[in-house]
Amino acid sequence: MAVEKISVIIPVLNEEGIIQKTLLRIRDGSDVETIIVDGGSVDQTVELAQNLGVKVVCCARIGRAGQMNAGAAAATGEILLFLHADTRLPVGYEGMIREALSKPRTIAGAFKLGIEGKGRLLRLVEIMVNARSRFLGIPYGDQAIFLKAPTFREIGGFPNLPVMEDFEIMRQLRKRGGITIARAAVLTSGRRWQKLGVFKTTLINQMIIVGYLLGVSPAKLVSWYRRQR
Repeated sequence: MAVEKISVIIPVLNEEGIIQKTLLRIRDGSDVETIIVDGGSVDQTVELAQNLGVKVVCCARIGRAGQMNAGAAAATGEILLFLHADTRLPVGYEGMIREALSKPRTIAGAFKLGIEGKGRLLRLVEIMVNARSRFLGIPYGDQAIFLKAPTFREIGGFPNLPVMEDFEIMRQLRKRGGITIARAAVLTSGRRWQKLGVFKTTLINQMIIVGYLLGVSPAKLVSWYRRQR
């Protein structure tokens, strides 16, 4: 019996310092294609990806949601996996994805979150994120969201939002079926938390979510977020 092909879609913008590590881990998988969607990098990101034989889709700076939709349009796999450039997949990830999506009630899934770096505060963030994902069924993009390609097309892809596109698509998917969290964790870079500090980064993230749920426009949320960074 043939296994379903997985298309890994990675939106990128100036990620030359980290993209090779991400891509090399993906290559360990079987029946997997990798698609880099570049939003106008001016560094060596595209060249590094091409040197590893990765398919590259170039587009204007249309935001992460637009990049991921463009990657999905170019994908040939029956399963789509959306991966951040600074996040490395666990060994055996492809088997975990196929196993999760074979469950009758599962419509989509993601991995547990691991954050690169030392410190009790980072471990606390991991615990909180993983508890939220499992009990509320809303994992975020840095947990590597995956789903069947026909399902992605049925819901119209990622909403055209400058922020919270992962939150919104998971809310839509949760209405249609179960969200499975794989037994292993991805490892995402700790650079966001290192730049502003764990407490401030977590506070900013939670304020973005609250603002979105209260109806603040995504454009205003992005503008505020960039000022805080």
